[in-house]
Amino acid sequence: MTKTYKAVSADEAVKVVKSGDHVHLSSVASVPQTLIKALCARGDAGELRGVHIHHLHTEGPAPYTEARYEGIFQHDAFFVGGNVRKAVQSGYADYIPVFLSETQKLYRCGALPCDVAMIQVCPPDKHGFVSLGTSVDATLAAIETAKKVIAVVNPHVPRAWGDAMIPVSMIDLFVEDNTPLEPAHFTEPDAVETAIGVNCAALVEDGATLQMGIGASPNAVLAQLGGHKNLGIHTEMFADGVLTLVEKGVINGASKAIDRGKMVSTFLMGSQLCYDFIDDNPMVLMQDVGYTNDPFVIAKNPKVTAINSALQVDLTGQVCADSLGVKFYSGVGGQIDFIYGASLSQGGKAIIAMPSVTNKGVSKIAPTLASGAGVVTTRNHIHWLVTEHGAVNLYGKSLQERAKLIIGVAHPDHREELDKAAFERFGPHFHYVKQ
Repeated sequence: MTKTYKAVSADEAVKVVKSGDHVHLSSVASVPQTLIKALCARGDAGELRGVHIHHLHTEGPAPYTEARYEGIFQHDAFFVGGNVRKAVQSGYADYIPVFLSETQKLYRCGALPCDVAMIQVCPPDKHGFVSLGTSVDATLAAIETAKKVIAVVNPHVPRAWGDAMIPVSMIDLFVEDNTPLEPAHFTEPDAVETAIGVNCAALVEDGATLQMGIGASPNAVLAQLGGHKNLGIHTEMFADGVLTLVEKGVINGASKAIDRGKMVSTFLMGSQLCYDFIDDNPMVLMQDVGYTNDPFVIAKNPKVTAINSALQVDLTGQVCADSLGVKFYSGVGGQIDFIYGASLSQGGKAIIAMPSVTNKGVSKIAPTLASGAGVVTTRNHIHWLVTEHGAVNLYGKSLQERAKLIIGVAHPDHREELDKAAFERFGPHFHYVKQ
């Protein structure tokens, strides 16, 4: 096929970036590392100052957050991933708190400018369209609003359907690269994660539409769903854990009210098997995050079951999911988008699932949140809380009733001290409250 574009080098392409510009990077597995290297080279050469870098979670190196680039690059991302966590916690990088559903709105409403969007795409098809592959999220909004769009054309980017498809006319500069996408590395669920998976799976009904995050715990839930029927996917992301259920016909989207028969997501991070699965697959729609994470869109499907994690929960049901005390660990992400959307869904279930203790044996259920910890899911939003010790529904429960229920799924070694803290907080009547 004849090329429909003229490629330039990465060094040539990043010359469009000027000091003070706001630059968006495509996220997760699709980070344009070749452009990042070229941009950092310009920083090393003293050619740039005050360039703002925006993105969601990214995999792979993030050299622009290093202390040596202070004053050259300012990292203002929408999520704090493991590759930038130390830099954010030390103050050399920063974080913009925002619901995942509204990351695209930051660009579209003008709250954040986008001077240059740096993305990865698959090679153009015969109709002159390329695909954003594994990363649509806020990247589509960045492309729409950017003054310049630089696309890395990479044959490893899957040709995903949905909003991922864009015409080459939206791109200003093309760079070619043949580097495989960043794969995710998963650990096998341990005994605690497996128990959490069993407890969550017991809440999933046939015909449910699922949303869950990434890692061992979500995979542990999915591993328990082999006997279910007609499950659907409407999520912000998925990974390898869904593939077996698709092969078995468990996930088919037959009971969804919208996008029936389709798996809807806005980004994904998995192994090469996962990337191959979405390649030219009409069953998968990679959509704008303003659609996937809109609570009112989410609620259109029945039995939406949203499973999200937490770092700490207090005895009133406040959920901290973004910080360890004053240190930011991750971000708001899509937790509230889906907790709220699931709670509005007919027959929906909003679930917070976490181990009862940390790896060091510290209780993740606390009398009060740690000083400086942020509340992501409020006590008004929480419904189900799941640990390896059980599942409790806090919706409609009073403060004292829910404290009893929450203590009931805490680690047995910590229940006595939690009970004492609740007694001191609520008074002697607490011991007469039924669980």
